[in-house]
Amino acid sequence: MNIKSLLLGSAAALLAVSGARAADAVVVAEPEPAEYVKICDVYGAGYFYIPGTETCLRIGGYVRYDIGLGDVGSFDGARSNDVQDGKNQSTWYKNTRFTLKTWTGQETELGTLKTYTETRFNFGNSNADPDFGSNSAHNKDVSLNFAWIQLGGLRVGKDESAFDTFIGYAGNVIQDTLVPYGDFDTNVVQYYFDAGNGFSAVVSLEEGSGAGVDGQYGVGTIDSYVPHVVGGVKWTQGWGAISGVVAYDSNYEEVAGKVRLDVNVSNELSLFIMGGYGTDDNYNDATYDQPAGGRGFYKQWGGNWAVWGGGTYKFNEKTSFNAQVSADDWKNVGVAANVAYDIVPGFTVTAEVDYLHAGKFGEAGTENFAWTPADKKNSVGGLLRFQRSF
Repeated sequence: MNIKSLLLGSAAALLAVSGARAADAVVVAEPEPAEYVKICDVYGAGYFYIPGTETCLRIGGYVRYDIGLGDVGSFDGARSNDVQDGKNQSTWYKNTRFTLKTWTGQETELGTLKTYTETRFNFGNSNADPDFGSNSAHNKDVSLNFAWIQLGGLRVGKDESAFDTFIGYAGNVIQDTLVPYGDFDTNVVQYYFDAGNGFSAVVSLEEGSGAGVDGQYGVGTIDSYVPHVVGGVKWTQGWGAISGVVAYDSNYEEVAGKVRLDVNVSNELSLFIMGGYGTDDNYNDATYDQPAGGRGFYKQWGGNWAVWGGGTYKFNEKTSFNAQVSADDWKNVGVAANVAYDIVPGFTVTAEVDYLHAGKFGEAGTENFAWTPADKKNSVGGLLRFQRSF
């Protein structure tokens, strides 16, 4: 028994030693450190570092649904032919839009390197008379509204004209161009200067675009190597701002300018007034066949002068009232007012009513008759907008 026990014990010891040596031979690799997305708070909320780089990225946008009714033309309703008897009648104007935005920022030895893009996708019907095209709901054109690069103060790419962006849009209403204050889409080479004490300035070389007064006619794109030129200055303080821009239209060799005053009356009320003046000696008189005459890329209003005014009143943190009144030398008058309500953060419903009186614009038998909304002197419409921003 002693010999048998000794043999069994020896065998067990050998197996244990062998097993220990086998276990010691296994090498477990160290796990790779996980590279989590890091928050970048240098440029504001929503940015994060692109893994493996020093570039900060922000992704945002909105989904919007518009319901419009009223007169056809500059706004807000639509018309369609009855499928049974062919009668031309009023119908809803509807449009759904998805907008994707991206921002990037990175610090370099030459200053901050930034980019911004905005792409819009639309589905809906047209708010034009069906006699001028189909009014069926359909996927509309995809538009690249912004795509620019900026290093320090130098910006290049697709933007909206500094004639509008630097001095500011005409209020917080949806239909802010009932009396237009300048065309928008253009390629640019710009330089921005910020003194840091509230004073800023811009110089912008612009290509323009083909869209005219109604988005279909006009020659806004430069026709030589001479660019359109915009210059602007602004002084911003806690009470508001004073700003001005001047634009040279190289196609027609005409000049237009705007000045603006913004006043923060209180925490609840902010007001603005903006005036525009432009020369028109070289513009051809408009006719029915050539409706773009009389205006360039910048002086989109009728006649020499125009004025826009309005403001915003915040009833509380969720509800605001916005209004704008506009008029020009051709006796065109626009009024727009809305109430915007934030149901929850990021989801806003806006109800707006719009009115346009077509002055010289709408006189039958004159050179401007072709631009009249639905050939009416007075047009009324409204929009109900649902927008989820993120």
